Amino acid sequence: MTTIKAGDLIASVADSLQFISYYHPLDFVHAVHNAWQREESPAAKDALAQILVNSRMCAEGHRPICQDTGIVTVFISIGMDVRWGDAGVSVADMINEGVRRAYTHPDNVLRPSIMADPAGIRKNTGDNTPAVIHMEVVPGDKVEVHLAAKGGGSENKAKMAILNPSDSIADWIVDVLPTLGAGWCPPGILGIGIGGTAEKAVVLAKEALLAPIDIQELKQRGPQSKLEELRLEIFDRVNDLGIGAQGLGGLTTVLDVKIIDFPTHAASLPVALIPNCAATRHAHFILDGSGPALQEPPSLDDWPDISWEAGPDARRVNLDTLTRSDTADWRPGETLLLSGKLLTGRDAAHKRMDTLLKQGEPLPEGVDFNNRFIYYVGPVDAVRDEVVGPAGPTTATRMDKFTGLMLERTGLIGMIGKAERGPEGLAAIKKYGAVYLIAVGGAAYLVSRAITASRVVAFAELGMEAIHEFEVKDMPVTVAVDSNGNSVHQTGPAQWQEIIIRDKETTS
Repeated sequence: MTTIKAGDLIASVADSLQFISYYHPLDFVHAVHNAWQREESPAAKDALAQILVNSRMCAEGHRPICQDTGIVTVFISIGMDVRWGDAGVSVADMINEGVRRAYTHPDNVLRPSIMADPAGIRKNTGDNTPAVIHMEVVPGDKVEVHLAAKGGGSENKAKMAILNPSDSIADWIVDVLPTLGAGWCPPGILGIGIGGTAEKAVVLAKEALLAPIDIQELKQRGPQSKLEELRLEIFDRVNDLGIGAQGLGGLTTVLDVKIIDFPTHAASLPVALIPNCAATRHAHFILDGSGPALQEPPSLDDWPDISWEAGPDARRVNLDTLTRSDTADWRPGETLLLSGKLLTGRDAAHKRMDTLLKQGEPLPEGVDFNNRFIYYVGPVDAVRDEVVGPAGPTTATRMDKFTGLMLERTGLIGMIGKAERGPEGLAAIKKYGAVYLIAVGGAAYLVSRAITASRVVAFAELGMEAIHEFEVKDMPVTVAVDSNGNSVHQTGPAQWQEIIIRDKETTS
């Protein structure tokens, strides 16, 4: 019988969540670096470089890799011979206290993103609790914990299907991947769950994402099971799609494919797909009664020594004097460095502005979008001498339904976010001659260094979803949609899929 103190689990959870907020797993860092070395697409290579530079900056500064510090998912196995000492609360309560301490740590405040009453008023719980917990009792006298902080952009792209037993799983994955768009911030990892029942397959897919990256080792030694054959088939076929980093077109879309299966009904083939993004974050620890299990910091020497600079063709833009006509010659794929003032806003702020505009009421004082840009972002709170915490982009497609009215009524001339725009957003951009730019998802701390001033101008009660005014200096972005509605997220992958197919045919 082993006695484990409640405080040891609480402290270990809190330490792990702080740790993964600023340290990528090293296998992920090495996989992205290898992808960067192989990449031939200039736009994708630039995005990979920003992800790597951001990763090292966060490791050095102990600040979040991404402004979306995730929803906490915990897999905990409790030995049958474990006894909890001085607990007085449930295991779930212990875990949630660890989450609470991690997300409110004064030296590295993490953004709370969890909404209670999700189908109603959607009120932020303020401390990122509760976690999603999967608990099992197993033989032994230890407690084993795997936890992750999963961003909404990738979580929202989860897919699930009940296939026929004779259907091809690989075909389904390859058909589904292009429909995910770039909101999951590729390159990342695909977690696939096969079998069981509908809910079991989804849990297996999430659990699969906790395994270390080893696809290159598997390719070298060769598959030794049907599941390993399936991993390699999916890995190659998905990368052959040419989607590339951030959906810009390139050689690497996924860094690994992880699969867990479970016996299923003779008439069923449940399959679930969950992608992990460029802010892959997970940790593992074991409690044996000897005290908290604290994470061991890696050496900064394990990060590649690369830097990021805008290329010589990057165009510098003064946001304070910009007009609609000035953006007419911007082209998809072009790099811009933005300086001047812009406003921020994401889901909740857009919903409020949409209501005001439809009711014929003015926007709040200080919210003037005429000849201005809006940045879709919910930043982390600042600490120490920061102007603002990590402030990377959120997925722009969620704002598509508001875009037409915003462009029609406010004088807005451009938007900044991540991922592609959907048909509704593209149509509005083309109709009003606006433009859409992207910042790199997974490079939030790097982006925040370009923000020289920040103040809340409206909806302060929305917390991270309030409207801010940022002043930026050389903020790096890429033109994703030009004023004619042409999208790099359509042309880039199509171009690189053609290149990949041509090169394979040449070498075969």
